[in-house]
Amino acid sequence: MDKLNDFTAAFSSLAWGLPLLILLIGGGLYLLIRSRFIPFRYLGHAVNVLRGKYDDPNDAGQISHFQALSTALSSTIGMGNIAGVALAISVGGPGAMFWMWVSAIVGMSTKFFTSTLAILYRGKDSNGELQGGPMYFIMEGLGKNWKFLAVMFSVFGMMGALPVVNVNQLKQAINDIILIPNGVEVTFNTNLTIALVLVVFTSMVILGGLKRISKWASKMVPSMVILYFILVIIILVINYAQVPKYLALIVTDAFAADYFPKDKPFLGGVLGALILHGIKRGAFSNEAGLGTAPLAHGAAKTDEPVREGLVAMLGPVIDTLIVCTLTALAILVTGVWETEGVNGVSLTALAFQQVLPYGQYLLMICVFFFSVSSLFSYAYYGTKCMSFLIGADKKHYYNYIYILSIILAATTPFEAMINFIDGVFAFMAIPTMIATILLAPRVIKELRSYIERLKTSKYER
Repeated sequence: MDKLNDFTAAFSSLAWGLPLLILLIGGGLYLLIRSRFIPFRYLGHAVNVLRGKYDDPNDAGQISHFQALSTALSSTIGMGNIAGVALAISVGGPGAMFWMWVSAIVGMSTKFFTSTLAILYRGKDSNGELQGGPMYFIMEGLGKNWKFLAVMFSVFGMMGALPVVNVNQLKQAINDIILIPNGVEVTFNTNLTIALVLVVFTSMVILGGLKRISKWASKMVPSMVILYFILVIIILVINYAQVPKYLALIVTDAFAADYFPKDKPFLGGVLGALILHGIKRGAFSNEAGLGTAPLAHGAAKTDEPVREGLVAMLGPVIDTLIVCTLTALAILVTGVWETEGVNGVSLTALAFQQVLPYGQYLLMICVFFFSVSSLFSYAYYGTKCMSFLIGADKKHYYNYIYILSIILAATTPFEAMINFIDGVFAFMAIPTMIATILLAPRVIKELRSYIERLKTSKYER
């Protein structure tokens, strides 16, 4: 296990260097400026699209705008918002949250472009069904000479979709919140039992395909966000006097980096390491620029690419600017963030336990639904990647690999799993961002055309 940890740590460190930081954040800023912030002015319109005001059942696609966003959010509003934030703060201190905010704001623009492209350049799989995602907009938008980028995304996409972090943290939550406090000895066999239960439950949904996944996600995501929101608000209200202090600390520490380990400098100093750490955890939270969200948004029923881009832009607002911030504040105001030797979901559980009666059990409910909904969405992402590589008639084989990975994840250390996923996500971002930057002028042209058409009576409803 030590060798595995060392290998995955080296893999993550190799992937997350200065070039990737420039590509993700620099590329996102370029897209933000290139669009002249226009998409941000249409957030109200995006909400109307999400509500179904412009839905047309005759449009090409498989699922509604709401179901597409729910499917995308069910993969991002998960352990990235509970375990990822806790890990960000326990390692990097409060300032890490500020750089997660930066990644979310820049990520809104990135998601607009990538998800607009997912509809603008939909392709067909080997069964002739319309599909969207980075591999398809690379092939349809850039041409066959760029197929190597599409293949690169699909290969790493299959690995990145494996549920190793979600399952690992769900297992840890069950152990730390339910089993250990009740005197149950945690062993390999208990972890294996948890994995097998998840295998059965997950198999029932993912083997039913996208429509069953989106149906579950559209029901689970809104309710679990509301429950989690209420619980954290109660914690913040009880500790209201501490909230301004820690909001200020998030901002000041973002540039002071007082709590980041001094032995891990990047770009010549600790501040650079904190920025990289926050951006990395932000990418894990909202997945902007990685290419997973366009896989879900590319299946939306619409003939207007810009509409889906605007809907996708709401994702980082919900999962990082709102949910992650609430988690961070709950961890900070309760003081548990300074607890030694505790991170991930266990740190968040400690915050809930300190303030709420049976708070850890209420969090367990949220963790379960967050994790399970993520399992459904990632399985869909992986099958799409495999479908592109070896044909739609063979994509179901991925589900069996996916199910076996649940067992691996439940019996492997958290550090190894998070490093593996960090590294794979980085290699997914490379083809996604390169293609998006190259195709950005076509998105701008489509955006201007859509705004003009929006002003006509045909689109005023």
